[in-house]
Amino acid sequence: MSGRPERLWPLFAEIQSLDGIGPKTAQALAQTGIEAIRDLLFTLPYSGIDRRPRDTIRGADLPATLTVPVVVGQHRPPRKRGGAYRIEVDDAAMRFQIVYFHARPEYLMRLLPPGSRRLVSGRVELFDNVPQMTHPDHVLDSADAGSMPEFEPVYPLTAGVTQKIMTKAVAHALAKAPDLAEWIDPALVAKEGWPGWRDALSAAHAPDHTGNLAPTDVNRARLAYDELLAHQLTLALARRARRTRPGKITQGDGRLRTIVRGALEFSPTGAQLRALDEITADMACPERMNRLLQGDVGSGKTLVALLALLNAVEAGGQGVMMAPTEILARQHYDGLAPMAQTAGVALELLTGRDKGAERVRKLAALTAGEIDILVGTHAVFQDDVVFADLRLAIVDEQHRFGVRQRMELGRKGEGADVLVMTATPIPRSLALAQYGDMDVSVLDEKPPGRQPVQTALISEERMTEVVDHLRRAILEGRQAYWVCPLVEESETSDLAAAEARYAHLRAALGEDAVGLVHGQMPPADKDAAMARFNAGKTALLVATTVIEVGVNVPNASIMVIERAEAFGLAQLHQLRGRVGRGTAASTCVLLYRPPLGEAGMRRLTTLRETEDGFRIAEVDLEMRGAGDVIGVAQSGVPRFRIADLERQAGLMATAQSDARRLLEFDPELKTERGRAARTLLWLMRQDEAIRLISVG
Repeated sequence: MSGRPERLWPLFAEIQSLDGIGPKTAQALAQTGIEAIRDLLFTLPYSGIDRRPRDTIRGADLPATLTVPVVVGQHRPPRKRGGAYRIEVDDAAMRFQIVYFHARPEYLMRLLPPGSRRLVSGRVELFDNVPQMTHPDHVLDSADAGSMPEFEPVYPLTAGVTQKIMTKAVAHALAKAPDLAEWIDPALVAKEGWPGWRDALSAAHAPDHTGNLAPTDVNRARLAYDELLAHQLTLALARRARRTRPGKITQGDGRLRTIVRGALEFSPTGAQLRALDEITADMACPERMNRLLQGDVGSGKTLVALLALLNAVEAGGQGVMMAPTEILARQHYDGLAPMAQTAGVALELLTGRDKGAERVRKLAALTAGEIDILVGTHAVFQDDVVFADLRLAIVDEQHRFGVRQRMELGRKGEGADVLVMTATPIPRSLALAQYGDMDVSVLDEKPPGRQPVQTALISEERMTEVVDHLRRAILEGRQAYWVCPLVEESETSDLAAAEARYAHLRAALGEDAVGLVHGQMPPADKDAAMARFNAGKTALLVATTVIEVGVNVPNASIMVIERAEAFGLAQLHQLRGRVGRGTAASTCVLLYRPPLGEAGMRRLTTLRETEDGFRIAEVDLEMRGAGDVIGVAQSGVPRFRIADLERQAGLMATAQSDARRLLEFDPELKTERGRAARTLLWLMRQDEAIRLISVG
């Protein structure tokens, strides 16, 4: 499987080899990611223009693009330079004008000679009640009328590239597309009525009507499925590669888990027990676990994580839990410490701040097996961190953790099981796109005792009332967060906003009552500010979004989010999840700056109406599109050229089961369909996957 199959070579030729594309146009197209011929073929028209001829423009709903046969009448050149050149024409029922600016009269005389019959197509508008077609898109004599498509595709363009250039280049590119063997399951092709790859491509570039432009169109659905199948094959190969590396059988005897569960003040939810059963069953298998634990804010992931880690310790092994920031690592450590102590388990924290002798001591204890559970940041990834017997690695809140990093983590503990936790509820289609190589457990129940959070929308103009309300709450001994907006993308201005609000609130509520934490602070100051708030020494914490994920202060029962309309839905949901963790009734105040736009209004009212993170994630996906919801740049989610994750969630699920089935039946992709699937992987530039086949 050394190189790209010869049949595909023409598709990977440079775009400049096509008719009408010179170096300048090629450069402009490269800006939009079109570099090879296959990129152009996968750039489908996004709309179309109906060019079907009609007898007359009379009765048309103007302005509109119309196509009519006309008899050319009088030419009226402009009186002064640069003015309008008008040509009168008659269709079957009325007279109108064709208008040109800056055109040469002799050219127009040749194009539209008086007395001739022409088919003209272009946008018709009313000016001073006279219908005018300015600069027609097409002027054809009767003999050439058949060369104009009845429905003309419109391509996404970039500066320096016209529709004409695109149409011509696509036609030339289609001529180079080879016939390829079918890689989709024949039963699925039959059920969906899908055409072959090449036919689907030709048809998608030649739509007949608007319906052909919808994701549900049979040609487009087939091409979208090809992209999704290639992606899911890559994930399935990654999953298989991980599973073929032997794991360790980890089966604890339950003694430590029994102690911890006996010390809890409440019973775990059904969802927690179900997830735990799935995790421990995976750990007991010889293959390596690779599971995603997806739970909404406050669904009790930490308890599930601890019990899974204790299973590893009971079996004589070690566990590690990694968090993305030092604040979160420290918090996990503080949260787990009392329970670990109850069970008599050695727990240790390792962050980038551990230096010198202290670090050496911790590493030696880890290698000697004296530390049962290690909590840390990515410092755990460094080469000098060696475990005696690592059985379970848990990665918390890593939506920035792609397939490649998951493989990296697998190499750290030879045979360690991997559990990735996320508090960001992800709609199913996106979970499959991002975590399709993993098995998924979902926590969809709230533990007993979690308080519902009342959410209110309040205009900024009533800021004084909000501050008065806070003053009363603080006197009652309650604590609150005040989250400042992201003013601009620059950290300095966010900082200025946070510091200005901090000064204002200290003046209003008393200097000792208010603390401040933001992303620019040295870690030690940040931790100190958090610790003071945690201990109840400050009543109000002013913060930028550093507190978005995982911060846990049960006494805090009020969350004020300033300029709430500037935040994304998922982020607002995460921030709101910081309150409602104790026994007090909790409130989240969304302070907005009027007037609210339609999108801002929909985000804030959705939040007010529901606390269900999965419902919120679905609305977020509808509103923003897949790329923005997870921030494509740092996620493991690919950018698809044709597939639309919002509207084609069902296809993604089918592609996942299809890919897994194919590999079970034909692990080396050697059968006829398997070889076709290899071609698909090359076509979709999934070189990583091809390497996995050759390795596997």
